[in-house]
Amino acid sequence: MELMEAITQRRSIRKYQDRPVSDDVVRELMDAVMWSPSWANTQCWEVIQVKDPAKREQLQQTISKGNPATKAIVSAPALFVICARLKSSGYYNEKVTTKFGDWFMFDLGIACQSLCLAAQDKGLGSVIVGLFDHDAAGKVIGLPGGHEVVAMVPMGYPAQDVKAPKRRPPEEFMRVDSF
Repeated sequence: MELMEAITQRRSIRKYQDRPVSDDVVRELMDAVMWSPSWANTQCWEVIQVKDPAKREQLQQTISKGNPATKAIVSAPALFVICARLKSSGYYNEKVTTKFGDWFMFDLGIACQSLCLAAQDKGLGSVIVGLFDHDAAGKVIGLPGGHEVVAMVPMGYPAQDVKAPKRRPPEEFMRVDSF
């Protein structure tokens, strides 16, 4: 699959076929995360693959009411919890160096995009879930201090096609030389 094809065809998928994602494919997906760029190559991500059905049910309980991804947390053939190591990205000599503080959200956004595009390339669907009780999810996975749960990514072979939502054309968001 060509890169632009993966970018334009990737959708948020919440319903999956009852078909496992092989360990070999998971390894290829983790390679995509590994090669993601990060601040000063800090690679501040930690990825937890959650296979235990009981832990998945506990993670499902952390999802906010009305979140359309609630069922996907337990039904997806693969589930990844994306975590950040704090005070590393955006820091030099243990001091934050950016206006926005810790840079982990930027780096993990890139890592999630790499993960989801690699999944798309393998014929998998995914959705990045961010609306949940992050602290409670951290307890479920035994997250150590100095880390934050950022997102959960259920993944599997799509059970249905999802149409693309309307997109703003570049003419609406790109400017030259000034706002």
